[in-house]
Amino acid sequence: MKSPNLQHLLPALLLLTIATGCNQTPPTPLSDSQNAPPSSKQLKVVATFLPIYWFTKAVAGDKAEVEILIPPGTEVHEYQATPANVRSLAQADVLVKNGLDLEEFLKATVKNAQNQKLKEIEASKGIQTLQEISPVVKPIESAGKEDTDHDHNETQNGSGNPHVWIDPVLAKQQVQNIRDGLIAADPDNKSSYQANAAAYIQQLEQLDSRFKQQLQKYPNCTFVTFHDAYPYLAKRYQLQQVAVVNIPEQSISPADVGKTIAAVKQYNVKALFGEPGVDNKLLQSLSQDLNLTLRPLNSLESGPLDPQHYFTAMQTNLQTIESACQ
Repeated sequence: MKSPNLQHLLPALLLLTIATGCNQTPPTPLSDSQNAPPSSKQLKVVATFLPIYWFTKAVAGDKAEVEILIPPGTEVHEYQATPANVRSLAQADVLVKNGLDLEEFLKATVKNAQNQKLKEIEASKGIQTLQEISPVVKPIESAGKEDTDHDHNETQNGSGNPHVWIDPVLAKQQVQNIRDGLIAADPDNKSSYQANAAAYIQQLEQLDSRFKQQLQKYPNCTFVTFHDAYPYLAKRYQLQQVAVVNIPEQSISPADVGKTIAAVKQYNVKALFGEPGVDNKLLQSLSQDLNLTLRPLNSLESGPLDPQHYFTAMQTNLQTIESACQ
């Protein structure tokens, strides 16, 4: 038998090698998630109630998981903690609160959560508070005397009126405190927290400018409220708040009606403000008797979770105050 001619076999072997190589399956490349190093656990943050949630969420952005503790629209002053609140704090890394003894339920709730790693941020830290509440008048038979029988006097504990978030300038300070607290708890995301806070603060400064510009025409405009929530707003923009009650009640009492009448007689009242979304026929009737239009003024304790709603609600408040003071 003749040996094969190598010159004829070489082209065939070469073709076979190329065909075999083309049929081999290439190695599967690693996905982005497989290539990337394991991501660190996202910071879990709990904010007590709506304005504090807005500010915290605005600063945190997508770098932290933010949960609200008190459902929007719930009365904060007398809130009672739930087992779900305790569980939330037990699992959280950071708690953000207003402070100034507003969230009275927190001390016991934090204790029950038994979370040794929990860091607390007080948004109102360093804010100069108003130690005296706005005038709160007695019923008409004792008009002219300040009410010293405050059932819910928020300043007896020495912390001052807690409603600082309604003043855009003080809200800016709260955002700064939250920013610094989140950076301390999560320094890896410092640049994001700084950028997010700066953007939100810029909006607060613009809001403050609008309030100053539009309300400077109405110095000392006096209004009556059924919630002592607006003294910082009034002081900032040279208005006068007269509060009938310190903390909102389920319904207006005959004593509250008497206080309102006394306030209108005692002060040059331009406006009567109630809580938004509250259909109170007694207040409507009272406003007609006093020849004052009843308008809603928002203390920002209810609404959607979008941080931009702060500016929507405050712009509405500005329009309401301006129209009332004209």
